[in-house]
Amino acid sequence: MPKTVVILATLDTKGEEAEYLRGQIESLGGQAQLIDMGVLGESSITSDVSREEVAAAGGIELAVLLEAPNRETAAPIMAAGATKILLDLVRDNQAHAVLGIGGTQGTSSCTQVMQSLPYGFPKLMVSTAASGDTSSFVGIKDISMMFSVSDLMGLNPFTERILSNAASAAYGMSLSAERVEIGSGDKPLIAMTNLGVLTEGATHAITYFREAGYDTVVFHAVGSGGQAMEQLMKDGVVGAVFDYALGEISDEIFDGLRAGGPERLTVAGRLGLPQVICPGGAEHVGLFVDPDVVPEKYRDHQYTFHSPVILSLRLKSKELIQVAEEICKRLENTKENAVFILPLRSTGRYSIAGGPLHDPEADDAFFDALRANLPPSVHLVEIDADAEDPMFVREAARRLIEMIEAASYSVGKD
Repeated sequence: MPKTVVILATLDTKGEEAEYLRGQIESLGGQAQLIDMGVLGESSITSDVSREEVAAAGGIELAVLLEAPNRETAAPIMAAGATKILLDLVRDNQAHAVLGIGGTQGTSSCTQVMQSLPYGFPKLMVSTAASGDTSSFVGIKDISMMFSVSDLMGLNPFTERILSNAASAAYGMSLSAERVEIGSGDKPLIAMTNLGVLTEGATHAITYFREAGYDTVVFHAVGSGGQAMEQLMKDGVVGAVFDYALGEISDEIFDGLRAGGPERLTVAGRLGLPQVICPGGAEHVGLFVDPDVVPEKYRDHQYTFHSPVILSLRLKSKELIQVAEEICKRLENTKENAVFILPLRSTGRYSIAGGPLHDPEADDAFFDALRANLPPSVHLVEIDADAEDPMFVREAARRLIEMIEAASYSVGKD
């Protein structure tokens, strides 16, 4: 059966471009289903799902929206309706990819729909805004953004080439007919957080888990990574967690670039998933700065540059006590299946002996605060090693595998 690419567009303003995309997909041997998310104007292009149907699926008749038409009111309704329709198509295996086109407003609406779709389902957004900060459009979903370069206001040879590429890309993704079932084997998929200061240790962990027959999916703990990992826990894709990097907690407190949000470090405990936690990278925060410039207010801290525009700022003892207390607060809903493992020599490559952020007194204050505040349901393990030491990582991996495979797990402290 031909694969179907769903095209999302406001046909009152992007009808000509959407019709061109439909023709391109059909020329490749696929099918295209056009969903009209427009409200304010009519289109001469025939859609497969009309704007009336989309509005009704969103909970309000189009005629009601048109009584006092404005995009601020209509956009959420149309996005909700398109989401419901598209989810039904995906569920019934009648849609195999989604392709959106739009400016800033159309991009917001189309990507809102895409964010509701399962991970792995092909999502491509052709946007005039794709060369800037796309974080609000992508969120934590696997949405591919393609910059349209020129505005989408009618066809011309240049725009046609961009749209032709987009149609080919979306149709090509739709051809992945054999869906990989994530985390559907005999053993749960293990999620692991990582930072650049822990990469060598993360590589060791992947090897150890693989030797034991477990697959590992790694998340870059820069805010969106931790949030995506926890969404996959909620989705039932991830069955166990090696939370190796907690810099997202430090940055949440001190306004760093890796801030993980208020829910970070709470989901695994709430779901009762086996988890091993290490405060990797929590000793510093990451800050965007002008190239190679340390802001005046931070010059009393130890620091190093992770890149010319990313400053790694070592936290002082008082600040690390705040981080420890926040970590422990977030673990209060963890009732079982949790090990907190402390690397007593350093929590990341920058803070090893001789490293640019080495501060054993601050480490001791951090560790003491963790010892004093960890919930009794979280099993505390202390190892005299650096966080990237293969022995430390192997022990963390062993503990997690033991929890996964044990019929029951008793809590306490070593």
